[in-house]
This record gives sequence, structure tokens and C-alpha cells, in this order.
Amino acid sequence: MEYYPQSVEDIRDREYPLLRGTTYLDHSGSTLYPRSLVYEVNKDLTSNIFGNPHSASPSSKLSTERIERVRSRVLQFFKADAKAFDIVFVANATAAIKLVASAFQDYEYGTNQSGFWYGYHDDAHTSLVGVRQLASAGSRHFVSDAEVEDWLASREDKDSTPDHSNSTLTRNYGLFAYPAQSNFNGRRLPLAWSHRLRTSLDPAHKNIFTLLDAAAYTGTAQLDLSDAQSAPDFTTLSFYKIFGFPDLGALIVRKAAAYMLQRRRYFGGGTVAMVINQQDGWHAMKDYSLHEQLEDGTLPFHSIIALEFALDVHERLYISMDNISRHTKDLSLALYKSLSSLRHWNGQGVCEIYKSDSSKYGDSATQGPIIAFNIRTSQGGWIGKSLVEKLAIARGIHLRTGGVCNPGGTASYLHLSAAEMRMNYTEGMRCGDDLDILHGKPTGVVRVSLGAMSNWKDVKVFSDFVEETFVEKPRPVVASLTLVTLDDKSRRRFSVASLRRLRGFFAAKSLRPVKHI
Repeated sequence: MEYYPQSVEDIRDREYPLLRGTTYLDHSGSTLYPRSLVYEVNKDLTSNIFGNPHSASPSSKLSTERIERVRSRVLQFFKADAKAFDIVFVANATAAIKLVASAFQDYEYGTNQSGFWYGYHDDAHTSLVGVRQLASAGSRHFVSDAEVEDWLASREDKDSTPDHSNSTLTRNYGLFAYPAQSNFNGRRLPLAWSHRLRTSLDPAHKNIFTLLDAAAYTGTAQLDLSDAQSAPDFTTLSFYKIFGFPDLGALIVRKAAAYMLQRRRYFGGGTVAMVINQQDGWHAMKDYSLHEQLEDGTLPFHSIIALEFALDVHERLYISMDNISRHTKDLSLALYKSLSSLRHWNGQGVCEIYKSDSSKYGDSATQGPIIAFNIRTSQGGWIGKSLVEKLAIARGIHLRTGGVCNPGGTASYLHLSAAEMRMNYTEGMRCGDDLDILHGKPTGVVRVSLGAMSNWKDVKVFSDFVEETFVEKPRPVVASLTLVTLDDKSRRRFSVASLRRLRGFFAAKSLRPVKHI
């Protein structure tokens, strides 16, 4: 079924000619940029002079005007009202997360308060996990959705007003973070948690803000911030996962929570209205808008200007994110079914697919277009992820392997305890290496992810690759041999040389046993 104004084949031929002969299945890492986007950006940059923003020169004014126009369009793209939200341009989603974390760390600097508390979901990207290092009031790792649900429901259903008389129940402030979509296996988490936390009657939830990592989600789904009352306080994302280019990220801030970011100690570039070096030193931050206080130094203005063309071309090709969501939903369901159905000659499944019990392929509310898996032999052993990747590369297939920056997903789905992961590290395992199996368990996964310009051929090529390369076929029937009893003299004549000749016979007949890796 076609969801775009033109067939995906026509779009690929015209906009993604480099895909001819290549099967690209790493859209969760970064999707691909269309050729017309590069042409239009190039034309704009070679037709105008863009200067450093925030000055009176014509080139500077042009850059400033374009940046503010793009800022408005990005909010519209995510259905966010500019009255309720502001957008801060950063390098990527990780930079946005770090910005929020450092601002929370500075919020009560110089007081006798203990800092901020931090809670994060097990499916968090390492960029979210790292925030715990700054949370001096403690942190909590939520191991499952059920644990988050229990935490949120602690006073949710009680018809009473919060009781703040017991101060030990009330933290000064905190931050709860989780991904909209797992970058490990694509399962989608409840977006309603932000609103439920904000409206909770539990005094322990007072002043706990929400941070949503939407980087993996926004590539193939519509992030809808139209309801400011239920939206996350802080949302982070990377535009190259949506458009392929430019390499740029954003922090979308709910203005009602903006005050938590306005006590940052660091300042730089255009974020200050006045700086005095003499005597004890003094400075005053700009106060016109939140983004002016948080965008340190010169903005990547050429990238922001390019973002407007990315929005234009994306809309022209795909119309809406909902179309992309439907398209990738169909493809991922087909690929999941195909990989799930593969069997060795003895009935052993080929692909061990790591899917959450709470998600379902074909349901875009619970599952995105990512499949994480490992490959088993007919005897139940494991094929190393590095070998899979090397063989895929030889077939022109681009995918991703490893822990994919998701330690919680890796540990949970591969059944690795903290002690086992420590032991693996001690034995030399590092991110990106080829130590694929340690102590009988995989250390990472093979991950394939689909995007807006993926097509049915991509699904077939990859499914055929796995079947042709790893599925063990029935072994030929060997004619039975008469077993005879040899006397001592005959045994001596049945020498090592005879055994070698016999082994050579089986090898010539392609009857050698399959090597298990």
C-alpha cells in the first residue's frame, strides 16, 4: 500500500540514487538525506551572504530572520504552541540532555539544599543514564514499566489533597527521564507518564519534572505537543534522525518549567546582556527569551538555515509523519514475520528476536520499526554479531551491532547480570569490539531499523540474506556402513593414515559436520 504522493520506488530513484545496490537498515542511527535537499541548501548558500547573527549588518540580519523563522516552523512541525513552548538549538539530543542536567545541578547552588533527585527508565540511552552522575540527592533506576506504573499510582486514585506536613515525603525537586521509543528494540513507552506525574497527588512527586528522550521516536512517528498540559517539561531530539541532514539537535522546553533552566552558572557568547571583569566580577543574563539564555556561543546558523529546506523537502516527499509511521509499520511487521518464521532443518528457530511483551509489530502505538535479534545455530548455539555484520557488509547491507548505547536493554534481553557485565569488561570486552559471546551468552545484538524511504525490496533482501547464509538445511542421508569386528592384527593395519583417507572421503562428499561458532 502506498502512503506517499509518489511511489517509494520513484522517490528512491530520484532522491536517493546512492541506494541502488545498497540495503540501508540503520535509520535509527541516522536516516538518509534526499538529493534535492542538498541541492536546495547549496543553492541558498551560494546565493546569499549569511553572517554571524545578532548584529546590524544585512548579512547578520538575514541569518537572524531565518533562524527565528525556522524556530517557529520546528515548533509547528511538532504541533507545539509558541506561547507554551520554546526551542533551544543544540548539537544533538545528548547535548540537550546534558543542558537540562547541568541546569538542574546548578538550580540550588550556593544554598544548603542537597541538589536534585533523578529517576530513569531501564530502557534509557546512555545519555539519559549519565545524568545520574550529577544527581547529588540520589537516583532511582526503574527496572520496568510496571515499576513506573506503581510509582505513579501511589496516590493517583486517592481523592484527597496532598499532605505536606511530613517533609520527609517531599523532595525539593527532581527529574524523571525515559525514552519515547527504545533505541534498543523499538518498543514505544507510554507518553502519558508526563501528565500523570504532573497531576499526581503523591507529595513525593511534587516538583519532579519530566524529560522525554524523543530522538529514536521522532524519526518515524509524529511527536504531538499540542496539549501543553500533558506534554513533557523537556523534550530532546536530533534532526538527522528525521531528515538525514542537517546534523543538529533541539531541546523543546515547556515554558511553565523554564525557570528550572534559568539558574545556570555558566554563560558564554550571546547569552549575557552585560559582563564585568573588574573587582568581584558580575554579569546579567539576557531575559528576552529562554533560548537566548541557553544557546551558548554562536549558533550553528548555516545548519539551522538548512533545517528549513529539510522541512520543506520532507513535507513534499512524504506529506506527514503519520504517512511515514504507516509505511514503516507495514514494512517492519513483514520483516518481523519473515525472520520469526525461519527454521533450521531440525525445527530450531534461527532468529532470537528481542521483543517486549507489551509491544506488537503492526501497532505503531507500542512498537517502532526496529528489530533487535541474534542468530542461533541448529544446535541452539550463537552466531557472533560481528560475523553477521561482516557477511552483511559483503552483501551490501548496512546495519548496526553491539549494545547500541542501551545498557538496560542489553542486560535485560540478553539476561546479563551486573556481575556478568563486570566480568565481561574485566575479560576485555569494550563497546564496538568483536568479543561477541562470553560465558555462553551474547554480549550484544544485531539491530535493523527501517525509515521513510525503506521499501519492500529492503525487507526481502535482508530476509533472504539471513535465510541463505544462516539457515542450516537437511543433511544428506549417508548410506549405512557394515560394522565389523577387527582382530588385533587388523586393528593395527587400520592405521591413522586410513582414518585420514576416510575423513577425506567425507569431506569430498560435503559431509563434514557444520562448524558451530
